Amino acid sequence: MKIEKYISALLYRYQCVTVPGFGAFLTEWQSAQVIEGQHSFIPPRKIVSFNSNIKSNDGLLANHISLTEKISYDQALSKINYQTNFWIQQLLNKETLFLENIGEILVNSENNWVFKPNHAINYLTDSFGLSSFNSPEVIREEKIVEKNIETPVVPLTSITEVNEETEVFESTNSKTNTTWLKYAAAVAIFSSAGTFGYKYYYDYSINQQTVLVEKTVQEQVNKKIQEATFIIPNPKQVVDLTIEKPIVKPYHVIAAAFRSENNAKKAVRDLIQQGYTQAHVLPMNKHNLFPVAFESFSSLNEANKLKNKIITEQRIDAWLKID
Repeated sequence: MKIEKYISALLYRYQCVTVPGFGAFLTEWQSAQVIEGQHSFIPPRKIVSFNSNIKSNDGLLANHISLTEKISYDQALSKINYQTNFWIQQLLNKETLFLENIGEILVNSENNWVFKPNHAINYLTDSFGLSSFNSPEVIREEKIVEKNIETPVVPLTSITEVNEETEVFESTNSKTNTTWLKYAAAVAIFSSAGTFGYKYYYDYSINQQTVLVEKTVQEQVNKKIQEATFIIPNPKQVVDLTIEKPIVKPYHVIAAAFRSENNAKKAVRDLIQQGYTQAHVLPMNKHNLFPVAFESFSSLNEANKLKNKIITEQRIDAWLKID
């Protein structure tokens, strides 16, 4: 029986699926990404990792197989043990272990197990129907603006030549009319200027009077305030209340998640013995699991530092949980 299909089914609903005696498959949420060089867009997803140090049976996988196959719990455990023994033998023989829809496990030169997840499978149910896609690069066309062609100016010399060759007869009536129009335009301009000047003077006078009134009123108000005397009988002492704000630590470096709270507390005791004195059990999540944290932080940078340190130095898979 291939138990990897049951592991794959549980990864859609749970953050941690433990295979007794073999290890635990963990999922970590990853936000949507944009790969600029390739013009690719990747939807939100859950990335699968593997931790060979978590081998305690939390009952999740065995119970699921028991219900699906309609067999007893002990029979399900027996089938899991048989399959894991076969996997371990493959890895001891330096063979690559392929787990359908999950990934592959191989042994490196230092005899450590290395897990490579299958990125084609997205275990985040909220992203069902969303797939990665490439967008072609947008090439913007430059808009060419045509300049207006200026009308050529005729040289003055050519006009002079035309006037010399052609006789021009001026009428006395037209000259008289032109003179009268000039005087009329001058009268209109002076009339407009006088009207505008009077309006400007009138507005200026009104503004000055308004400012003067406001200044007088403000002086009277200030005088009344200075004359007023406030006497408070029997003043009470000021009470200084200092309220300490609770320190919020929403960033948790997770080691594992257990269905049983007792198993979670046992894991915390083991971590404390290993030197992680701040290890603790988080409240039950929406998947009915109790996450166990190495430590919780109020800063995202500090949480990432500890997670990377655990993965690099201790070769233990850890993931980040954000409230």
